[in-house]
Amino acid sequence: MEFTIGGRLEVRITPADVGKRVSVRRRTDGGGAGAEFTDAVGVLTSWNNGVLSITRKSGESVHIVESSLVAGKVVPAAPARRRGPAASFGELATVTARAWQPVESEALGDWRLRAAGGFTRRANSALPLGDPGLPVGEALGRVRDWYEERGLPAYVQTATGAEGTQELLCAELERHGWRREVSAEVRIAALAPVGDLEADARAVRLTREPDAAWLARYQRFSTPGPHVLRVLGSGPSVWFATVPGGTGGPDTDPDAPPAAIGRCVVDGRWAGFMAVEVAPEQRRRGLATTVMAALARRALDEGASAAWLQVEEDNEGARALYDGMGFAAHHRYHHYRSA
Repeated sequence: MEFTIGGRLEVRITPADVGKRVSVRRRTDGGGAGAEFTDAVGVLTSWNNGVLSITRKSGESVHIVESSLVAGKVVPAAPARRRGPAASFGELATVTARAWQPVESEALGDWRLRAAGGFTRRANSALPLGDPGLPVGEALGRVRDWYEERGLPAYVQTATGAEGTQELLCAELERHGWRREVSAEVRIAALAPVGDLEADARAVRLTREPDAAWLARYQRFSTPGPHVLRVLGSGPSVWFATVPGGTGGPDTDPDAPPAAIGRCVVDGRWAGFMAVEVAPEQRRRGLATTVMAALARRALDEGASAAWLQVEEDNEGARALYDGMGFAAHHRYHHYRSA
């Protein structure tokens, strides 16, 4: 990371650069003879009273005392993607929202308030994709009131790490006392290689609705109700995959919960993969790959060419699986909860 001009370190950023992506270097030990330095890259979200705030692509906020800066510069808004389909944040945010729709929603300017009886944060959070038509503080008050009326905690879903994402809003949420609870990656890939994976797709049953067996395997189905089925069934073209329980054994129980399940929503060129789950005793047999391949082939038949999915950052097993399938991180999304 090069900060020098003519061999000298220079700070080439000012408060006027708030909102831009920057790279900075700072002292970490007071600046003595054995001074140590650390670097930070992210969006400059504020510069007030001698303190800079930088939001990294992970969503983490870093606060830096201005006097500790030894170098800084504005850097390109986002690095060029090296693989996978081209996609903007706005396009992906819209597509992912259509694949997991709430039971009830209401507009607040360009924000969308969403509720589904508390079933998943994605369906029970405000989605801010523009201007709420009010000062942010007032808009957040409206969000709190709307969810309180429904007996639900107030969440706002935001994104970081790509051009056009919402680092400034993340910083504003923190200033108003909201706290980040969960973060995940949105990953994308070309769809055809997923469909070409070596897997016996004949072992997978595809249906338009989740049956009792599918729901028996789905780990989030702990509070059944019509709101859950409405969220699961939402989307332009929805498919559910089931690998029967006991697959491969001589004593297969036809009533056993499935060995693996998955869900896919086809929306134009995009196919979104969700709820890919494998029974603990059936893991490491390639069943997740089998489910993904079967759903990808159906999506290809419907004209899709690109794939997306969401994976929580601490799910190392899933991350490794999707790495092998060619999925690369596009951006991260976060849920902030009102204090």
